[in-house]
Amino acid sequence: MLDAWLRLALAPGVGNTSLIRLLTAFGSPEAVLASGRSALMAHLSTAQCDTLLGEPDAAGLKAAHAWLAQPGNSLMTLADEDYPKSLLEIADPPAVLYCKGRRSLLSQPSLGIVGSRNATPQGVRDAEAFAHALSDAGLTIVSGLALGIDAAAHRGGLAGAGSSIAIIGTGLDRIYPARNKTLAHQLAENGLIVSEFALGTAPLPGHFPRRNRLISGLSRGVLVVEAAPNSGSLITARVATEQGRDVFAIPGSIHSPLSRGCHALIKQGAKLVESAADILDELAWQQRLTPPLLSETQPDPVLDALDGAPASLDTLAQRTGLTLDALSAKLLTLELDGRIASLPGGRYQKIH
Repeated sequence: MLDAWLRLALAPGVGNTSLIRLLTAFGSPEAVLASGRSALMAHLSTAQCDTLLGEPDAAGLKAAHAWLAQPGNSLMTLADEDYPKSLLEIADPPAVLYCKGRRSLLSQPSLGIVGSRNATPQGVRDAEAFAHALSDAGLTIVSGLALGIDAAAHRGGLAGAGSSIAIIGTGLDRIYPARNKTLAHQLAENGLIVSEFALGTAPLPGHFPRRNRLISGLSRGVLVVEAAPNSGSLITARVATEQGRDVFAIPGSIHSPLSRGCHALIKQGAKLVESAADILDELAWQQRLTPPLLSETQPDPVLDALDGAPASLDTLAQRTGLTLDALSAKLLTLELDGRIASLPGGRYQKIH
């Protein structure tokens, strides 16, 4: 049965839309492949019929079977019981999904986080902290493995209880961008990487808007952290709205180009959020943020460093040994959790 799905998925020039049309008409990939030209011509072009009636892609089939034989790799099809119901609600659900990692995450409630590839340091910290807090609340974080906000969202999701899913615009045997290779390995081990594109597929520009519909389609809502006015993240937000998903946006400085996309979304009806709790409240999420490291056997070094009196970022860095980036992300997470407060003059205070 897997061979029939792969033969259809690997047929050049057929495409997902035509494939869904064939499966709707004939009921199964085996029935499609057993049909004659006259039956297929009612749904396909002449060139597409020639492709399906010709010899299958033997090299592609061999490569796919070799890849599927590796631990953690699988092919999900529309016929599978664990195919995510959320994707069945969208206009163009993928007939097949190549999966690497914890496939069960596709059945978990999730939230998409997207934003600029050229994010500011503050945007990166916000994305990672929001993702960590939402993941600890039980939501799986979905993003696109791009540089900047996407990568930060994945890191935050992996650090929390809900983990993270990357939807990519290439074949799963290719990592794009290459700078995220280490992150991709972490996602394969502790999260999930998913693609609707066949192995060997290059990072072509048209693939990424198609990937975006799956990020929003899998998610209960989409958070945009930073976005320029013409950002691809706004495409994801638009598709999310069309799919009936909630759209959230973090406001920023009126002087920053990367805030303008978020401000435009807010003007159009996206929910302005200042904390992860704002998102959870909007989703009517029953679970609540899990305060990190509460037990006496696992003290929080940042909270310990704030015992006694407020302290500045530099002072906390000296006391904890954390880098400024790591410390800033940690402080934002603690602030979102309501465990510390920021004071004038760049100081922080523990809330008892």
